[in-house]
Amino acid sequence: MVPTQLQAELAERRLARIGRSDSPTTTRYSDPVPSPDGTRIAWISDRDGRPHAWVAALPADGGPVVEPDFPLETVEDVQALSWSPDGAWIACQLAHCGGERTRVRLHGPDSGEIREIAPGAAAVTLGTWSPSGNQLGVTVFPEGAGDGQACLYDLRDGTSTVVAAGPAARVCAISGDGRRAVVRLGRRGQRGLELVDLWSGRRTELIPGGEANVADARFGFTGRQLYVHTDAGRERPALLAVTLRGDAVSTVFTVAEREDADLDIVALGPAGVWAALVWNVAGVSETELLDLRSGMLEAVGPVPGDVVTGLAFTRDGDALLVAAEGPTVTPRVSRVVLETGEVAPMLPAEPDDGDAFVAPTLHEFRAEDGLVLSGWLFRPRGALGPLPTLLWLHGGPEAQERPVHQPLFQALLAAGVAVFAPNVRGSIGYGRSFASADDLDRRFVAITDVRAAVEFLVSTGLADPARVGVSGRSYGGYLTLVALAWFPELFAVGVDVCGISDFATFYAQTEPWIAESAVSKYGDPRADAALLRELSPIHHVDRIVAPLLVVHGAHDTNVPIVEAEQVVAALRERAASPAYLLFPDEGHEVHGTANRAVFVREVVGWVTAHLLEPVEQTA
Repeated sequence: MVPTQLQAELAERRLARIGRSDSPTTTRYSDPVPSPDGTRIAWISDRDGRPHAWVAALPADGGPVVEPDFPLETVEDVQALSWSPDGAWIACQLAHCGGERTRVRLHGPDSGEIREIAPGAAAVTLGTWSPSGNQLGVTVFPEGAGDGQACLYDLRDGTSTVVAAGPAARVCAISGDGRRAVVRLGRRGQRGLELVDLWSGRRTELIPGGEANVADARFGFTGRQLYVHTDAGRERPALLAVTLRGDAVSTVFTVAEREDADLDIVALGPAGVWAALVWNVAGVSETELLDLRSGMLEAVGPVPGDVVTGLAFTRDGDALLVAAEGPTVTPRVSRVVLETGEVAPMLPAEPDDGDAFVAPTLHEFRAEDGLVLSGWLFRPRGALGPLPTLLWLHGGPEAQERPVHQPLFQALLAAGVAVFAPNVRGSIGYGRSFASADDLDRRFVAITDVRAAVEFLVSTGLADPARVGVSGRSYGGYLTLVALAWFPELFAVGVDVCGISDFATFYAQTEPWIAESAVSKYGDPRADAALLRELSPIHHVDRIVAPLLVVHGAHDTNVPIVEAEQVVAALRERAASPAYLLFPDEGHEVHGTANRAVFVREVVGWVTAHLLEPVEQTA
């Protein structure tokens, strides 16, 4: 199918009509962190065009912040931040153009001093602070190494001590007396927690025999107890309490768990009495306050937005700062007073426009082997009958399509295209068994989940079988390429955003620490070479007939740019005409607000040119 001039003109007109719903420059807010003295707040926002860290004074009356005092001086994107317990430093994890070669830099909000940790490393990621603020946990990735080194950086003398080394190593918690640390280690789906006695070097497995997708911990107020957030040995992530006797585990008991939901976020109150828990219930967030003394739970909120993305107690423990968003709610930070339940905006956010944004509905359908799957369906308001529909496949695969704010979806809806965003097997949010159901050679069955999604849409009369497209980002981009090659008869258009096209070149050119962690999910590039070749869409590219748009960032070293270049070249060798959209200043994600606007415009234009039937021009 080749776009005609008339189709291109129609797509341009539709884009011109999109208006407010095509708002990829919506300001995003995340990671609200109050200062230890409770007088200021730091957060991440892209209000100046890229994700940067900002600082402002908190109004004495508890009202909203009107304007930030200043941004921290960073050219790089800020991915995470953390305020030191003594208030002297804000640690920022930075990424040049949003890439994988991250750095950790300390900023003194009062002194103006700046320090960089391990500047010669290939990458550095942020861990946690010691309660004194004298030490900061970081993970250092040496050049060419697959294992990370979980280190304690001492701010007093600049020395660094390696606590543990291995795949995905991270310092999760440091005891108040500085004697013990908890570290996470392990490949994807195989992560565990170890208690390390920093004086003797003794190491203790916290949850014996358990391999997890989720593994995090923090010390309680007294330091004699650890609160562990994990799905080790169970189907759903839960909160466990681990009582310590010296450097050994004494008892382990469950504090909070649900059969119908994953524990998504945990925040401990400053006095050690309360914990705030965010549950993921089929993609939607439910927030509760847990009394750690009695085990009693009570609901919090609701806050604006279906999905909570960040959570922190105020320093007096009287309120929560909650970052959230939803399909019809732009990203924002709210303040929730715990005693009264009052919810008020904390940071300025763009107003919601109920007439412009459309909320989805959740649908269940069955995979070809009978497994129950689900997905979020967005349909243009008032539309009836089978519609041109685009499948959107999320990344990961250990991620989940949730009802967050998606400007691309809203722009497609305004142009007359429905969107179905399924959670195929391998997604998180439905238990460990579901998340591991696509590992290694089980990926063949997982790929057929895409075909099952199309069958559901067509058989229920929701989608026009002649006008179905497939698209996705990262692992979703890989699934897009595979689906186009394996099921070419199903799709009229495709959009691959930074997807893997060949596992051999992916393993050879991705960052070593990413490759090391991926072996448990995809397979070993040597031992499983035949499997990975069969699963690589580049070897079936001759079967791709739908018009394909390939999108990639030049600084992407997670899925290297060769993955895009080789699929585009292979199609052009076969006289196909794929479109290629390269962002020279982006990495694995499109972070810049101007670039997001281009991304939405180009994707909507490409999809509508191939899914919407041309109509007669009128005078």
